[in-house]
Amino acid sequence: MKANYESVPQWWFHIILVVVTALAIFTCEGFGKQLQLPYWGILLAMAMAFVFTLPIGVILATANQEPGLNIITEMVIGYIMPGKPLANVVFKTYGYISMTQAHTFLSDFKLGQYMKIPPKAMFFVQLVGTVVASAVYFGTAWWLLGTITSICDTSKLPEGSPWTCPGDAVFFSASIIWGVVGPLRMFGPESIYSSLNYFFLAGALAPFFVWLLSRFFPQKNWIKLINFPVLLGATAMMPPAHAVNYTSWFVVGIIFNYYVYNKYKSWWGRYTYVLSAGLDAGTAFMAVLAFFALNNYNIYSVAWWGGDADDHCPLAQCPTAGSYVPEGCPSFQ
Repeated sequence: MKANYESVPQWWFHIILVVVTALAIFTCEGFGKQLQLPYWGILLAMAMAFVFTLPIGVILATANQEPGLNIITEMVIGYIMPGKPLANVVFKTYGYISMTQAHTFLSDFKLGQYMKIPPKAMFFVQLVGTVVASAVYFGTAWWLLGTITSICDTSKLPEGSPWTCPGDAVFFSASIIWGVVGPLRMFGPESIYSSLNYFFLAGALAPFFVWLLSRFFPQKNWIKLINFPVLLGATAMMPPAHAVNYTSWFVVGIIFNYYVYNKYKSWWGRYTYVLSAGLDAGTAFMAVLAFFALNNYNIYSVAWWGGDADDHCPLAQCPTAGSYVPEGCPSFQ
């Protein structure tokens, strides 16, 4: 590739960095400072994304799991600027999402390397794709908010409506927990949840524990394969995912990363990464197809064995005995 194509000059990236940083600061400092985050918050978020991009990128490249910075960024700005929910979510976006987008771009470059696409062509495609996707996303969100009645309000939407916005609900809840209430009140010394802070220490010591086991039992090669960032990081995907998401991921992972890897290793080495990109593209294509084929005709739900499992578990949403019992939950004696 280096012998046949020119690499992307570093100053191209530097120009984009300067431009988007200036736009980010203007966005937060302008408009009457309604986003609540000052310019130094942008620079701090960028610094966190810069520091964590490489180590988390190593985990992502090794295990296809990306531990997020969402909780870390929310906690940091929550301590610095308590009581400001908009500042909290903006800081999280510039810190956590910036790192995630950096890994997405690297993943695209990696796929382009496999497909022998010229690096400069990949750069321009990424740049144009980012601008187009951002414009379409903003325009679509603007249109949906203005045309869908009671969008995101589950109490007013018809049963089976797809416009419940589970991801946005999680984002909003995080802004209240980390922004309005704040980590000091939630997890400070006077909080009933203060003991949860010990899990930071447990997470830091967990890889060291695996290393010790591998030294005491060198003949057990499988011990070295234990990866706590992967084991613990996957739980961050649970809200707002459903159980069917995890079972699907598990089945696909076992088939291709165990059975195919051991039986057809050459095929696995040549096509698995491309297959992963194909599955992502297929999911997006099916979402568009489902919208035009079903939602466009006011068909919001289809009864099938994997679609209703999470909706028939009332005990998971109701309290135990002795607690306040909301309407719709069975009473406990």
